[in-house]
Amino acid sequence: MLTIEQELIKLAEDYAERLDAKVLDRVEEMKKDDKSHYLIYKVLKVTLEEGELIDIYQNKGRFLYKYAGSFLEEAAILCFEYKFREKAEKKVKIPNTIGQRPKNFEIDCLINEQSAYEIKWRDATTDGDHITKEHTRMQVVKDYGYTPVRLMFYYPNRSQAMRIQKTLETLYRGAEGYYFYGDAAWEHVLDVTGVDLKGILERIANKNIENEKQEQEIAKEALAKIDEGLIN
Repeated sequence: MLTIEQELIKLAEDYAERLDAKVLDRVEEMKKDDKSHYLIYKVLKVTLEEGELIDIYQNKGRFLYKYAGSFLEEAAILCFEYKFREKAEKKVKIPNTIGQRPKNFEIDCLINEQSAYEIKWRDATTDGDHITKEHTRMQVVKDYGYTPVRLMFYYPNRSQAMRIQKTLETLYRGAEGYYFYGDAAWEHVLDVTGVDLKGILERIANKNIENEKQEQEIAKEALAKIDEGLIN
């Protein structure tokens, strides 16, 4: 049986491989894209090379944000499952008892038929409708007898997005729920599950950096040997 750290390492490897494959596929697709819009780039003094890089990194960024969010959500749920086993239910759907849209709301992780977790890696939305939807979701969760809990590991940087998060925090308190963000979110996972999720992820990240440095050194040595062979 794998330890929770081994489970998280395995999960990280899986997401990293899928992200890499998705990005490579998209970059290959983009080679066939219509680039007539580059005319406007050039009008705005953006070179062809810059335009291509911007388009590539814009696509990479979209995939990275999506996979980063899904990974951290799943990692947090793994911690809850490690602690609570079958009493931690993920992706629980509950009917919307207040309005018609959406038809159902989803609880990311329901623990002990009591704490209903909404898990976000970060939320940079500036859409006011987001507040209305979240308020409805919280009320529905509360109507089912659950306690709404929101975990957001990284707080947004922009003022409008920050204001929306402050409003959501007030709404959670009004619904007798809890909102943990930033360091408090990591600490909450540690307090509730006993798993130092942030510490484990930092070790994974540091190991990846270490491996990358080793690979670069090996590549340099290989190139040096090739150069020596060419010179000799």
